[in-house]
Amino acid sequence: MKNRISIVICMIIGLFAFQACHDKLNVDSKSAITANSMWESEGDAIAAMYGMYNRMRTTFNSTYAFWGEYRSGLWGPGLATNATYSDVFTNELTSSHTHANWQNLYTTINNSNLILKYTPGIQFTNDAEKNKVLANAHFVRAFCYYWIGRIWGDAPILLNGFESGEQEDLYPSREPADQVFAQVAADLEAAYSLMPENVTDRNMASRAAINLLRADYFLWMAKVRDGGSSALNSAKTAVDEVINDGNYVLLTDFRDVFESKLNQEVVFAWSFLMDEHTGGYPADFLVPLQYVSSQYVENPIKVGSHQQWIFLTDEYMNFLSNDDRDKRSGVSFETFFDEQKNSTFHWINKFSGTWENSTRVFDSDIIVYRYADALLLSAEVENELGNTQLAVSRLNELAKRAYGVDNFYSSTLSKIDLDKKIIDERMKEFVAEGKIWWDFIRFGVVFEKVPTLVGRSGEQNVLFWPVHNSSINTNPNIIQTPGL
Repeated sequence: MKNRISIVICMIIGLFAFQACHDKLNVDSKSAITANSMWESEGDAIAAMYGMYNRMRTTFNSTYAFWGEYRSGLWGPGLATNATYSDVFTNELTSSHTHANWQNLYTTINNSNLILKYTPGIQFTNDAEKNKVLANAHFVRAFCYYWIGRIWGDAPILLNGFESGEQEDLYPSREPADQVFAQVAADLEAAYSLMPENVTDRNMASRAAINLLRADYFLWMAKVRDGGSSALNSAKTAVDEVINDGNYVLLTDFRDVFESKLNQEVVFAWSFLMDEHTGGYPADFLVPLQYVSSQYVENPIKVGSHQQWIFLTDEYMNFLSNDDRDKRSGVSFETFFDEQKNSTFHWINKFSGTWENSTRVFDSDIIVYRYADALLLSAEVENELGNTQLAVSRLNELAKRAYGVDNFYSSTLSKIDLDKKIIDERMKEFVAEGKIWWDFIRFGVVFEKVPTLVGRSGEQNVLFWPVHNSSINTNPNIIQTPGL
């Protein structure tokens, strides 16, 4: 059975690479593998689910940080840079930028759509396993549309699954962002209702992973899209369920979160394996081997295989290091002066992978949600709801690990001051974890915190990415976002 599943995974991944929504969201798929041969058994559906996650990891392996981190003003050139990075630093994005392309997101969505299309008709040995497959497909689709809605706003909503260049709706139009976010809510509800309670997978969906995405989504809806108290209470319900789930805890040592794969703090992560897929955005954080004196290679300087294209700004590094008690700063980044080269090098430790046979293997997991997310999302929700004591308690639980001090934050903080502390802790806790850009927007401080956006709040749609030229040029129904 295992060999059959492995073969089917390869077949499905190969097919999906041709299917679904190239730049024009059009499909010119010509394949001998058809629905009749692919979707016959439980093993086929399970293999498709694994293939979907493979595609999801490929979709986000570099873009995750570009979309969620690099526009924040906290990043700048590393030892070198190019326009792919510098345009993002300055928030001067163009429709030709590599990461303005939504192609891979829609390819991932198409994977989900096909699973949701065919799995209901497949006989499983038990309904729980079937529901798990369906729940994962809804979760991945919700995740992708959540990112699409935040990145581009109005966007096509594709739900049917493309398999042929003769299908209808191959040239879709952009739907209003409200509808995109409504689809996210529908998929999250379906994922939650279908997911068996006993599933605790950490590199696929679980009730906890779905709940953290729900909390994230509902907070966005409440604070950015005028969702009000209803959305806030939905966020509270979701995050409280994670906090009360004994399968997840805050690890005692912050370093262990990143050095121990799929540990008890991790709720959902993309696992990158040497023989399956490695690399992604963390490859840009390390120092090129040729720049470093041989005696300092891995002792202590972590070296990589290519140029260091990006790094934290001096201001951000100073902010992260402003309290000697904070145990996170040395895990997030490190600095060392190479006397022989007369150069100071910086690198990110969180996702440095492994050093084997004088080669860097970028096989570190990218953690999407962890228990620390639950605590900080809860603190944010409770502060919005006026529950200051509980908000401070959540924040102090995280602060205890960071600073080794009980009651680090006072319960007398005002709502405004507590929000500032929550933002500060998010900036320190989640360095390079693809969250800070969204945090600045959600807290309403993006035009204050990001130097290149100060004074630009009146620019139409300046927080969105433009749609890539390839989508517009090949699909007459796709129009550019006004102002971009």
